[in-house]
Amino acid sequence: MDDPVNAVLFVGMSLVLGVASRHLLRGTRVPYTTALLVIGIAMGSLAEYGTGHRLGRVGDGIRIWANIDPDLLLAVFLPPLLFESSFSMDVHHIKKCMAQMVLLAGPGVLISTFFLGSALKLFFPYNWSWKTSLLLGGLLGATDPVAVIAFLKELGASKKLTTLIEGESLMNDGVSIVIYMLFFRMVTGSSFSWGTVFKFLATTSLGAVALGMAFGLGSYMWLGFILDDTVIQITLTLAVSYLAYFMAQEGAAADVSGVLTVMTLGMFYASVARTAFKGERQQNLHHFWEMVAYIANTLIFILSGVVIAEGVLRSDNILTHQENAWGYLILLYFLVQLSRVVVVGSLYPFLCYFGYGLDWKEAIVLVWSGLRGAVALSLSLSVKQSSDTSAYINHETGILFVFFTGGIVFLTLIVNGSTTQFVLQMLEMDKLSIAKRRILHYTKCQMMTKAQEVFGDDEELGAAVDWPTINKYLTCLNNTDEEHIVEQIHLSDMRILLLNGK
Repeated sequence: MDDPVNAVLFVGMSLVLGVASRHLLRGTRVPYTTALLVIGIAMGSLAEYGTGHRLGRVGDGIRIWANIDPDLLLAVFLPPLLFESSFSMDVHHIKKCMAQMVLLAGPGVLISTFFLGSALKLFFPYNWSWKTSLLLGGLLGATDPVAVIAFLKELGASKKLTTLIEGESLMNDGVSIVIYMLFFRMVTGSSFSWGTVFKFLATTSLGAVALGMAFGLGSYMWLGFILDDTVIQITLTLAVSYLAYFMAQEGAAADVSGVLTVMTLGMFYASVARTAFKGERQQNLHHFWEMVAYIANTLIFILSGVVIAEGVLRSDNILTHQENAWGYLILLYFLVQLSRVVVVGSLYPFLCYFGYGLDWKEAIVLVWSGLRGAVALSLSLSVKQSSDTSAYINHETGILFVFFTGGIVFLTLIVNGSTTQFVLQMLEMDKLSIAKRRILHYTKCQMMTKAQEVFGDDEELGAAVDWPTINKYLTCLNNTDEEHIVEQIHLSDMRILLLNGK
């Protein structure tokens, strides 16, 4: 029997490998999260088919985490990741992009779910019912916030596009989990009328918003009584994120989306409760949540790789009877990309009309950045876990759910994740806009002018300044000669940056 203490060894190893990967990949085009997934797959493969002793205590620790309950996996990692992402988003951009996010998270997820469910039913040879096909379609129909958020922070795309993709992934993952809950209950024997379906969807979504606001308001009022104690204030935000998620998923508020609850809580803090943290305390809060998100991302991506490896290697006996399973996985990957094209294409006129609008280059990036991650993988593990005891889902179907979901997570992170930066460069979207270049150049000119004025007025310091050496090492201040200095920064430049969300 595996020693539970060995689970701590896996955490320590994962963090060390994560630190080493981030350090070595700095300055390269390889996304950090993609490297973590590959490391996790390697660790899972070694633990399953490694040395004769199966890696000893290290292998024990890996297998303990690989067999973690999927609901516990989401409950441990999702609340801090969702809260940090929604709390760090710019409120102004959220308001402007809200209509676009709702379109992609509502009709967009439904379109993708029914597109993929229909393809699985009509083109895949597994004789699944429509409910089972739509269940897998719902799992794969939404982008994953855990994957997308970690990925976007490395790219340096425009603030408008980053907010849209990040906000969409947060919202549509909550919607996707709601759809998953609905079809899972249908598959396992529950029956729903159209009225019951609409009531269920309204309760899970609107109830989540109300619960998130209630937790946000209550904790904000509590913060008002805490003076000059940063540790307590930060700890309260962490505790509230977990309690809100638990109450939504398991507490008195049954059938409420935990993802949407925590997302609402984070946005409430971003727009209202941010004022409870003054000066350095607000900076300390951001640093704390950045660290928590980094640790959680490192662990969850390595763990996702371990789960994918274990799921595929342990399902060899099933997959040998499904000789074409790997070919159908590739077909499913292309169908997932096609579903994203259908969603963005069908909603494109509305996406152009609302918010900041959307041009064709941003639409391409929106399509290509539709990654899947740990949330979809955890939900597929829940299906597999249920298939061991359920009379409605057979064991082979549970294995195939994990195989297809794990394969899509792997392919989207490896293929899409590692090439999105290249797509941005091809579309020339990684360059500064004309307005930004003008503002940056003007700022450099002003820095150089002010420095010369200060040192020029001081006879002792002015004579000692070696400007050629300064220009040699401070390369950002080069090319600011008089002939290049702009007359004055234009107000229109600031309006362009503000209104277009650049």
